[in-house]
Amino acid sequence: MSHGVQSQSAFMNYKASKKLQQLALNPIHLNEDGILTPERVSQFFAEACGYKLLYATERVTEEVLNALEELAREAHAIEKMKKMQAGDTMNFVLNCQSENRAVLHTATRDFFDYPQTGTKAKELTSLAKQEIEKLKVFLAKLDTEKKFDTMVVIGIGGSEQGPKANYTALKYLLKPGRSVHFIANVDPDNAAEVLKQINLKKTLVVTISKSGTTLETETNEELIKEKMKGEGLNPRDHLISITMPETPMDDSETYMQTFYLWDSIGGRYSTSSMVGGVVLAFAFGFDVFWEFLKGAHAMDRAALDENLKKNLPLLAALLGIWNHNYCKYPTLAIIPYSQALSDYPAHLQQVDMESNGKWIDQTGKAVDFNTGPVLWGSLGTNAQHSYFQLLHQGTDTIPLFIIGYKTSQYSEDLEVHRTTCQEKLLANLFAQSMGLALGNRPDNPNKFCPGNRPTTLLLGSKLTPFAAGALLSFYEHKVAFQGFIWGLNSFDQEGVQLGKVIANRLISRFGSKRDKNLEEKDPLGEAFLAHLDHL
Repeated sequence: MSHGVQSQSAFMNYKASKKLQQLALNPIHLNEDGILTPERVSQFFAEACGYKLLYATERVTEEVLNALEELAREAHAIEKMKKMQAGDTMNFVLNCQSENRAVLHTATRDFFDYPQTGTKAKELTSLAKQEIEKLKVFLAKLDTEKKFDTMVVIGIGGSEQGPKANYTALKYLLKPGRSVHFIANVDPDNAAEVLKQINLKKTLVVTISKSGTTLETETNEELIKEKMKGEGLNPRDHLISITMPETPMDDSETYMQTFYLWDSIGGRYSTSSMVGGVVLAFAFGFDVFWEFLKGAHAMDRAALDENLKKNLPLLAALLGIWNHNYCKYPTLAIIPYSQALSDYPAHLQQVDMESNGKWIDQTGKAVDFNTGPVLWGSLGTNAQHSYFQLLHQGTDTIPLFIIGYKTSQYSEDLEVHRTTCQEKLLANLFAQSMGLALGNRPDNPNKFCPGNRPTTLLLGSKLTPFAAGALLSFYEHKVAFQGFIWGLNSFDQEGVQLGKVIANRLISRFGSKRDKNLEEKDPLGEAFLAHLDHL
């Protein structure tokens, strides 16, 4: 099939989609009189798992919301979520070679009320429980021996971004004397910077690779091992691995301990498995990790709720589809008003863009609509003093997804000019949502802000372990719901492989050039590499 050959997709042909296309021809203007009222703010919210989703500043009406709910029903979104959590095969593309497997990251936290009864889900939950017990024993041994106070995590993509984002999110609970560092990039400066900060004798190194063959991870592990040998250390006494059974990293001669994950858990969805568990439990203690899992499980349950006012992931997914497919906004800015979530936009970029950055649907046919949006963003209020100028007065409308919490984590604050820092932070959060919606219309065109720019607010009480787990699960399911409605396979990432294949050709060229053993040349690659000779 050649790119560009499109068929009429199911998504665009739903009755609700036709209705939404008509409604999008003349959506409400948030800055018109009588639209953004106190009553609207009081009514346009949903609530679950300690979070409130506020959407009064989205360009939606009850009619739009009803059509979006109808869209979810036509696409069988909740039925597909139920199948996913039960262990049905969801990672597939018809008429194409594909992975054809279940998607069961939810099984790695299905230890609480109302567990799944599907056979595959139960089987994987049982395996995940075994890893939990192994982790408890391993942590107890570490606490008894007191050999390690530092952890270095070697992994890339989902093996780094999810664990790192959630480690940063809960860093206020760090056990005394413990620290965690991450090496992902194959750029040797990444490893060199970390090595300058640590004492290898007191360091536990965790290598994470689902396949056991990830190029960057293998390379960085070898670098660390050579450093250890140079200091007279036995690498095996410091190394543990997290991988699938029977990969090259499932090796007791190289690693003193191996923890497992399975092929039905994608890297970007692996934080609640041992990929995140080993890191979070080492840093904060097992009880913190357990509360994290409890929060994730609670949101897993919420994602199955038929009531849209309680199903936060589905509602957020539908609002995103309204903005992206019907209002034609191509990007989404993620703005956390919480220092602890400084690494979260990068994690959410991968979860979203690696999942739904697809040009074919699950029938193998090219789509005739826009799939996943471009995600980007950073911390508020810092961002307000950076690119918010464009958000308020630029020619493009960019929706915002804002995350914030009522109280701070450390509870160390100061009242300055009659208000605390946290109050100032929250005032800025709400002010940006109001300002983007209402705009500013003075006579001076230089100060004119058009307004009518949508935002969704996700508000919690405090970023606790439970809240962090619920946040992780919320976004995983938001992305999955959008994929279900678009008819995509959100659970593979074949586009990632192309660059790896080309890179491996060029890596081989570097090696053969050093050995004077010239293999078959890649003329295009040679042209690029030739530029290095004159630097």
